[in-house]
Amino acid sequence: MSPQPLDLPFDPIERAGELWSERFGPADAMRVATSIMRAQQLLIGRFDAALKPHGLTFARYEALVLLHFSRSGSLPLSVIGRRLMVHPTSVTNSIDRLVAHGLVERRPNPNDGRGVLAAITAEGRDVVAAATDDLMRDGFGLAAYDRHQLDELFRLLRVIRVDAGDFPEVASDTTSRTS
Repeated sequence: MSPQPLDLPFDPIERAGELWSERFGPADAMRVATSIMRAQQLLIGRFDAALKPHGLTFARYEALVLLHFSRSGSLPLSVIGRRLMVHPTSVTNSIDRLVAHGLVERRPNPNDGRGVLAAITAEGRDVVAAATDDLMRDGFGLAAYDRHQLDELFRLLRVIRVDAGDFPEVASDTTSRTS
């Protein structure tokens, strides 16, 4: 369910910034961080609304897309966790639910006797295609921005990810190919 509009007569983050400046000092970083967190709430609400008819959460959708993009349609759970930047327990939970709905199947990893592969099924490919159509129709919740603004937002937010050590600053788009 999408978050309900606040319907306030003022911007609460801007007001918090004014109070912050009076009491603590510069509010620029706080206003941006708080705005990002609110935007995340709004986007998750929109994603949930778009994906619910497909029986998916955004985490499960991401796992399906990753499997869909992989060359063989299957990946080790450890690779899924690293690529999606989530804890192994979260990957296991998502894959278990996708298996229960027939969208993914578990297979022994031929390269690792103890390992398990998650493999997308034909039904999983159909569901990910339909869900992607719905998310694309909604502009992934970002239709209020034009293409230039989206590129700028991506560039600005990428700096945080580089600073956190997610990948080197010089990484190019071609270095992140899915196995």
